[in-house]
Parts: sequence; structure tokens; C-alpha cells
Amino acid sequence: MSEKLFFVNDYGEGCHPKVLEKLMETNMEHLAGYGSDKYCESAKKKIRKTCECPEADIWFISGGTQTNAIVISALLKSYEGVVSAVTGHINGHEAGAVEHLGRKVLPLPQHEGKICACELKEMLRTFYGDANHEHMVFPGMVYISHPTEYGTLYTKEELTAISNVCREYDIPLFMDGARMGYGLMSYQTDVTLADIAKLCDVFYIGGTKVGALCGEAVVFTRGNMPRHFLAIVKQNGALLAKGRLMGVQFDTLFTDNLYFDISRHAIDMAEELKKVFREKGYRFFIDSPTNQQFIVLENEKMQALSQHVDFSFWEKLDDNHTVVRFAASWATKKEDIDKLALLL
Repeated sequence: MSEKLFFVNDYGEGCHPKVLEKLMETNMEHLAGYGSDKYCESAKKKIRKTCECPEADIWFISGGTQTNAIVISALLKSYEGVVSAVTGHINGHEAGAVEHLGRKVLPLPQHEGKICACELKEMLRTFYGDANHEHMVFPGMVYISHPTEYGTLYTKEELTAISNVCREYDIPLFMDGARMGYGLMSYQTDVTLADIAKLCDVFYIGGTKVGALCGEAVVFTRGNMPRHFLAIVKQNGALLAKGRLMGVQFDTLFTDNLYFDISRHAIDMAEELKKVFREKGYRFFIDSPTNQQFIVLENEKMQALSQHVDFSFWEKLDDNHTVVRFAASWATKKEDIDKLALLL
């Protein structure tokens, strides 16, 4: 039986060959632990330069859920919660990690996965206009993802508006960048990494889904890193003794534009996927400009296709149709898309 075509996610492979080569090349070097090695320092310098944020504090954490939960719990006071789109990753697919650490997610309506500045401002205005707000969970920060869980992107205008509201109310804006490379290299974005560094108080650059074995680079942009952040990370079991693992990977990804080149490849493959589904007459649940494509399938067709292709269930649309996700990645091959076309 031939192997199924793989479009389940963007983290189904190990790492980019150049990353693996560098890990092997440096394997027997004796290095300091806990992220204080020369490769972590080199990676941080490269990220600061790329972000045009020379004063940024940068930490490496192994995965997205750990990063979200640790950053949010570290920035919030005990009586504060984090505002998120109702579809935000922290409000759904993180098993209540934020709540597990004693913080509350405060959901806002979503618009193709995004929040809007006007609804955020109204939420904050209403909260502080309530005479009893001292008895309630304070909105202490705002969480957004870029790309969103639906593969959509904030425009620079939208991101600026949200940032302005956060600064008006003196609360930090935190961007989940698990798929940031794919957002930055979309053909439909006007947001750069430097823009993100200017408009967000903290964000992270995803490695796990963009060519690394594991790892996310957390960037505190304005001297706002919580005191003794290393201790906070360690208390949460996320401080690797062999911090080199992530330092070597990010140092490689941010050498010779590799992170951005492989992200563009994923976008090109996603565009090929869109072309195939359009030519075959399939309906899109949402028009995603990034690497995740959401397709409406008849249930019978979904069952038949699943015998030959691995993809992700997204949500039930009605009794006869299901929304599924096809994900392209830095490792997706054009020939696999050609094979998929023959099955549709």
C-alpha cells in the first residue's frame, strides 16, 4: 500500500536539512547551558537586527503552548486576564493552559479569526465604566495570532489600531507568531517583522512550524521582559539545560535568509493548492492568504479522499458537509500537489 499524501499540518517533518547539518556539525562542542551558549547569543543578535529592534530581550522556549502560557502568566497580575478572539489558540486548543496557570481568557468576537480595535476599545471602555469593575477580572493584556487560526492576516492598519488601543489603556499587546514566517511571506501582507516589533510589546517567532525541530523565539520589544524571566521559565518546566538545541536552530534559520526563503516556499505551495481546488470546483470556507487552506467537502467525498490523503478535520458545516484543512509547509513538494489533483 502506497503512503498517503500528507497535508495534515506544517510540523509533520523533522527540520530543514541545513538545520540538521548544523546540529550534527556542532554536536560534540562543549557549550554552556540554559541558553547562555554562543549560538543562542548569535541567534539573538541576528533576530534583533532582522526585527530592527536592537534593545530587544529574546528567549527561546521549546513550543507554542508553553510560550503562550508562560508569557501570559508572567505579564499578568493575579487579578488580570488576557483578551483573545474566541477562536484564539489559547481559548481552544491549548487544554486550558492559561487557566491552569491561574489566568483567565477573556474572549472577544472573531472576524475570520481576527479581533477588531473598535470592539476591543468598547470592551475596555465598558469594563472601566462598570462601577463594580474592581470586583471583576481586569483585562490586563491582549493576545492575537498572526497568521490567525484561520490563516488570515492583520493588515498594518488593523495592527496599528489594536496597538493604539492597548497603549491608550496601558496594557501589553502579545502576538502569537507560531506561523509568523508564513504570514510575513504571504503575497497579500503589508506587515513586516519590523512593524510587528514596533507595534507589539512582545511576540514570538515560530520555529516548530517553520523549519526547526522545535523552538519559538520570544521577543520582548521595549525593556518590558518580566524580572527574573529565566526563573519563571524554569518554574514552568520549560528551561532546557541544552539550550543550544534552539540556539543552533535559530542561528541557522536566521542565516542567509533561510527562515524567509523556506516560508515563501510554503506560500508558493499553498497557492498551488488553491489553484488545484479552484480548478476542480471546490468551495473555500475562508480565503486564506497563507499556508493553511480550508475546504468544504461533502462528507462522502471526505471519507473517500481520506483513504489516500491525510488532512485535518476543522469543523462540521452542516449534516452533509465538513470543513477540512490542507496545510502546506516549508517541506511540501509540488509533485504531491500534482498527485492530489488526480484524486479530487
